[in-house]
Amino acid sequence: MSGEPKLGSDHFPEPGAKAEWLILLILASAQFTNIVDFMVVMPLGPQLGRVLEISPRQFGLIVSVYTIAAGLAGFAGSSFLDRFGRKTVFLSLYGGFLFGTLLCGLAGGYLSLLAARMATGAFGGILGGMSLAIIGDIFPESRRGRATGILMSAFAVASVLGVPTGIYLGTRFGWNTPFYVLAALGAPILVVAIAVLPPLREHVGRGPHASPLGRLVETFLSPDHLRAFALTSTIMLGGFSVIPYISMSLVSNAGVPEEKLPWVFVSGGLLTLFGSPLIGRLADRYGKPRIYRIVAVVSLPLMLGLTNLGRVPLAISIVLPACFMLTNAGRMVAALALVTSSVAPHRRGGFMSANSAVQHLSSGLGAFLGSLILSQPSPDGPLLNYGYVGLFSLIATGTSLWLVGRVHPATAATAEQTDRSSVPAVPAAAVTD
Repeated sequence: MSGEPKLGSDHFPEPGAKAEWLILLILASAQFTNIVDFMVVMPLGPQLGRVLEISPRQFGLIVSVYTIAAGLAGFAGSSFLDRFGRKTVFLSLYGGFLFGTLLCGLAGGYLSLLAARMATGAFGGILGGMSLAIIGDIFPESRRGRATGILMSAFAVASVLGVPTGIYLGTRFGWNTPFYVLAALGAPILVVAIAVLPPLREHVGRGPHASPLGRLVETFLSPDHLRAFALTSTIMLGGFSVIPYISMSLVSNAGVPEEKLPWVFVSGGLLTLFGSPLIGRLADRYGKPRIYRIVAVVSLPLMLGLTNLGRVPLAISIVLPACFMLTNAGRMVAALALVTSSVAPHRRGGFMSANSAVQHLSSGLGAFLGSLILSQPSPDGPLLNYGYVGLFSLIATGTSLWLVGRVHPATAATAEQTDRSSVPAVPAAAVTD
């Protein structure tokens, strides 16, 4: 058994072919629509509350149900996705995501919107993990960091261009409009993906056949997988205990006018847009654990400064969080490239689905833990205890510095060892094309 699938009839005629980068553009474009769909709901909250006559608690459920559905779908997907070709899975997920996005626009009330967000999260939540699995199949280890960095740039483009445009369309033409536009933008991406993506089925039939339950157990009992999940979890806990409250802290503690907040996210998005691919290339050249540690260590003083920020000049209030966003995205690039490489190819789809679930649930837990620490006695008063949130984030990030050294790229030997040590397989139906 080989550690990495070779380029053959299901891939491309030779490594580094232009077709690889066309596929990367398709994946990044799909990820862009996915991220905008997730992010644009939050700033539309006031309009949704007014038009649909929903309470803040109901709106909070609209936001959180996406993450919950994504986490549950990720766990379920880990049990069967490797039975199918990557193209089949990607097209099914993206088609389901676009249909869910369209349903969001068509929703006429609270319950229908809630159901549509649940469907969108179930498909969109796994989509990012499947994109990383495709990158793992197509790009060799030596170029995987750069490819991951380009895929992560979709978040930056969404922050700089997608979300502000969605907000404008929502306020100008109604809250439904951004969802209609996203569904329309995604349709040609889906068509191009149908024409361009190769089947990517070399992983199908490799390794012992197991029932869906057996696959799920194998995914979560492998020591290599558990170390990768632990790394992902600490990164998300460290980041999302801080990130959701940056705007609130800048307004309440640093005195930044609300109308100036877009500059923070545009600046952070631009830095990430150019910085993520560069960090990915450095990770390929100098090693992913090393670059992860460097970027994570740089993030620590930025994190502590941001969470203890008082009244400072506006320029500092913009530059400091923007630099933190860059380091947060940069360490994710190096870590995800390493995590993608840590699993045997024939398990990669299910593993990345499970890793997406860990990402979503850990980010939700981080935000929840941050909310337990924070306090704001009055709406116009300062945000208290944000510094303690920064200390919690520092501990989580520090733990990840140790864990990143425990995650290693999979080899033929480790793949075979994982298969031999797996839970005894239960006979299953024939592999599906």
